[in-house]
Amino acid sequence: KLSAKIRKKGKVHMNHKSIIKVRDGYCHKILIDDLSRLSERYPQIEIINIGKSVLGRSIPAVKLGDGPRKIHYNGSFHANEWITSLLLMVFIEKFLEAKVSNNDYLGINVNSLWQKNTLWVIPMVNPDGVDLVQNGFSPDNPYYRNVLQANKGSTNFRNWKANIRGVDLNDQFPANWEREYTRRKITEPAPLNYPGPHALSEPEAKAIANFTLEKQFDLVIAFHAQGEEIYWGYEKLEPEESSRIIKRFQKVSGYRAIRYVDSDAGYKDWFIYKWHKPGFTVECGLGQNPLPISQFPAIWSKVSKIMLEGLIT
Repeated sequence: KLSAKIRKKGKVHMNHKSIIKVRDGYCHKILIDDLSRLSERYPQIEIINIGKSVLGRSIPAVKLGDGPRKIHYNGSFHANEWITSLLLMVFIEKFLEAKVSNNDYLGINVNSLWQKNTLWVIPMVNPDGVDLVQNGFSPDNPYYRNVLQANKGSTNFRNWKANIRGVDLNDQFPANWEREYTRRKITEPAPLNYPGPHALSEPEAKAIANFTLEKQFDLVIAFHAQGEEIYWGYEKLEPEESSRIIKRFQKVSGYRAIRYVDSDAGYKDWFIYKWHKPGFTVECGLGQNPLPISQFPAIWSKVSKIMLEGLIT
């Protein structure tokens, strides 16, 4: 298990065999194992736990770089969008490989990005939900009856987006939360779209909100699935800088840029609402969630460029 903070020092022994495997069934246990092995191989990284899920699973954050510009990426706010965790983990490893070998990554000097940015990545915001989608659960789970009731008795959780309490974590943030609650018209736990009893009622949302308040990021990107779209505005509060950045994201990915939608209380919304800084939601891939692992190479070819571009802009 990861301790509250891991920072290993020593000589790096290069091993060209990748730690992160692109495979179906990616879940919290695999994530933790992968992070432990990454920390052994790459003492340059720092891994902390920002909080715990409803069921007590850790929510790790990975630090890359030591520059003045503070960036944040996250994935798997929604349980059946677990492929975003895998995308972020592959990015972390490839970025570290390029750093240690002193190679460019996609034509960009990684050492210069390392010195310019401090990137914090939270690969899996919703570990309980991801595990529910990937592995199901047993009757001894304390939320067994509640989850079955919310899922209308079905043990098929492919469409489950919420946390284990049936709350949509990306409807949890204090940016016109009341308006979102009224719009959703869902007043009890559900597989998706229930904003909860009040803003930041869930430990996962509260953990990432507190982490964001502590770090005071300059730019954030929340990775979701699916649609090949990037949302970048909120209530006309986004800075002029965002319009320049979104053009770069579009150019490298081919994704469609959407400035405003009829939605509130998302993480990106709250970040723009509170700080008036660039915030983005990237909808990775096309199809029906959970996206099949066979799509990973096609998604990666576009999304990895957005991840890198976020450190360049």
